[in-house]
Amino acid sequence: MDGTIKPTPDQQSLLAARYGAGAPAAGPWNAIIAHLVNHRSVRGYKTDPVPDGTLETLITAASSAATSSNLQTWSVVVVDDPAVRAELARIAGGQKHIEQCPLFMVWIADTSRNERLGIEAGKPLEGLPYLETFLVAAIDAALASQNAVVAAEALGLSTVYIGALRNNVARVAELLGLPPGAGPVFGLCVGYPLEGREGEIKPRLPQSLVVHHGKYDLAKEAALRAAYDKEMEGFSARHEMAAATWSERVIDRNGTVASLRGRDKLAEHLRGLGFPLK
Repeated sequence: MDGTIKPTPDQQSLLAARYGAGAPAAGPWNAIIAHLVNHRSVRGYKTDPVPDGTLETLITAASSAATSSNLQTWSVVVVDDPAVRAELARIAGGQKHIEQCPLFMVWIADTSRNERLGIEAGKPLEGLPYLETFLVAAIDAALASQNAVVAAEALGLSTVYIGALRNNVARVAELLGLPPGAGPVFGLCVGYPLEGREGEIKPRLPQSLVVHHGKYDLAKEAALRAAYDKEMEGFSARHEMAAATWSERVIDRNGTVASLRGRDKLAEHLRGLGFPLK
């Protein structure tokens, strides 16, 4: 016995799908890890409703995520009104799955609840106006929502995040009636995929490019990135994506201010929503 872990067929196929030729050596594995590695984004949904109680189960999972100092500075708005969904889809650049999916949630970085608490106690919270407080709230929302995604997929549902709601956070806040100190971070579609729209595991950067030991190491970055670009070429071709490689995608997404689609003014708009960001 040399102690080498031999991958199961399931593990081998999932690692190959996630990393391509750059898949790491087999390590400890179980059904939960397989479930996580099998994640994919779905952008076409049936209108079939989710089972009763699903929302409550997802929020229970979300509430079980880590939260800084137990401040719990996140909230969720469930959007059912078709007219509001249509407007959110427009803000997000025409993402029709916002209108299709049976469950659409907008995750909120929410310091307003704690601000009200302080006012009621006669102790205004001097730490609220700072960037750190907003960052904590945004991280809280992200951690909570990812727990909800894992739970949804465990129930046989599919999901996709909608970061493009940040194209116009002021309008989203208006549509959802958010109080000052509550800002939309992203949306989340949940439902059953249309036939043929089940999605595919998207290759990720090799672990050797994102994991550094001791110090940040640039020695192999160019070669590893080039190999990953080759992996993404095949994925992009199968899904008719305009940017064939990951490098092209990065340049397309961050190359100009216009590519931010209004999010270059995000700090200004967040200040307007009651986040001074000092």
